[in-house]
Amino acid sequence: MEKTDYLKDLGKCVLCGSCKAFCPTYDEEGTEAMGARGRLALLRGLSAGQLSPTPLLNDRIFSCLLCEACSDLCPSGVDIMEDIYKGRSLLKQSDRKRRLLRILTKLFIRNPALSFRISHILQNILFPYLSKKRFVPANFRLPDSPFRNGHSVYKVMKKKGRVAVFTGCSTNFLYPHLATSLVNILLKSGYEVIVPSGEVCCGAPLRALGLEDEAKELAKKNMRIFGRLKVEAVLSPCPTCILTIKKEYPKMIGSGIKNATDVISFLLEKLEILQLSLLGKRFPTAAYHDPCHLLYGLGVKNQARELLNKIGVSVIEKEGNGCCGFGGPFSLSFREISGNLLQKQAERYLATGADAVVTACPGCMMQLSKAIKDMPVFHIVELIEEAYCGSDEV
Repeated sequence: MEKTDYLKDLGKCVLCGSCKAFCPTYDEEGTEAMGARGRLALLRGLSAGQLSPTPLLNDRIFSCLLCEACSDLCPSGVDIMEDIYKGRSLLKQSDRKRRLLRILTKLFIRNPALSFRISHILQNILFPYLSKKRFVPANFRLPDSPFRNGHSVYKVMKKKGRVAVFTGCSTNFLYPHLATSLVNILLKSGYEVIVPSGEVCCGAPLRALGLEDEAKELAKKNMRIFGRLKVEAVLSPCPTCILTIKKEYPKMIGSGIKNATDVISFLLEKLEILQLSLLGKRFPTAAYHDPCHLLYGLGVKNQARELLNKIGVSVIEKEGNGCCGFGGPFSLSFREISGNLLQKQAERYLATGADAVVTACPGCMMQLSKAIKDMPVFHIVELIEEAYCGSDEV
């Protein structure tokens, strides 16, 4: 976005305040600069030369969770998320607070396999410390190996269709069993599955830290790989990845992966699941957590509840809405706000008396598992696999 276009978009704001209606950080702090309207005003002043970067201004712009709750609320059509991303890109040089986080994020994304191996070796020392600081759940362990291992094609006898899986970093390195569950479900339903080699991070963590150019390079690499595949859909257990490659890539590099589809909508349409499931005997009830990027960014809400009902699980709604406080890098640099948001959600889920908490995002799984210890936290594909595939595996 060029500077003239940027100022023009920021100037669309008429200060109505609609964007504050569901803003988690505004609800938590209650100050104007911790809501979308305040952040847009600060960015307008910064871009017009009326304000200079300061640690406080940087914190206000980087304190946005990027949850997308405000995206469809602006009557003037301000592209709030893109304006925040642009602002962070402008501020990254002056933002010393997140300098180390940028270095570590770039290091991991440039050398993911090596970073995984080093973390695996050091996890007996590293993860108890991270757990104590509440960066990861208690007793968290890395898997023995990532999910991706070069180019893979999972074939079926009677092919109904062909899909590709965009694994995503969290799934690939932290929760590879989610990708395995998804592949098992797709194979059982007659879909040939492609997991192409060369996939890189979708770029969302880099954009969140203001590293726009680096994120664009990743986007171009993923487009070269997934853009040429002849598949019905590109699926991922991570809604942030789907949102990024489908809706943000066109704004970043001019084109996106058009057939990128959230897992829940795809499975609800394609699977023939009988309601008589043994899963309902183990988990008769569940509280469902809406991932922000799935709910606000991709507009998926009731579909997840329909899927759970189809596999014999009754959904108990918690009181109120709300973000779990993860937000990728947000949970690392705004630990108090993140912790407060998490605690509120954990208490609401525990109050439902449900047998389990179910979500559809690996990041939300990680976050919720930090505070919810008296009931299991699942990704929805785990439960669908158990109900739909039984003991069948890849």
